[in-house]
Amino acid sequence: MGRLRYSVAMLFKWITRYNTRRRHSTIGHLSPIDFEQQTIVRVLLAA
Repeated sequence: MGRLRYSVAMLFKWITRYNTRRRHSTIGHLSPIDFEQQTIVRVLLAA
């Protein structure tokens, strides 16, 4: 059971990093978090 919990935790950690902090070429080589923050700022400044 210990190995399974460890494996699940490591997989969750990798998925979280991959989806939130890794830079994506389709959004200008920004992380999704940085892209979202820039978009929010642009929308608020345009309002």
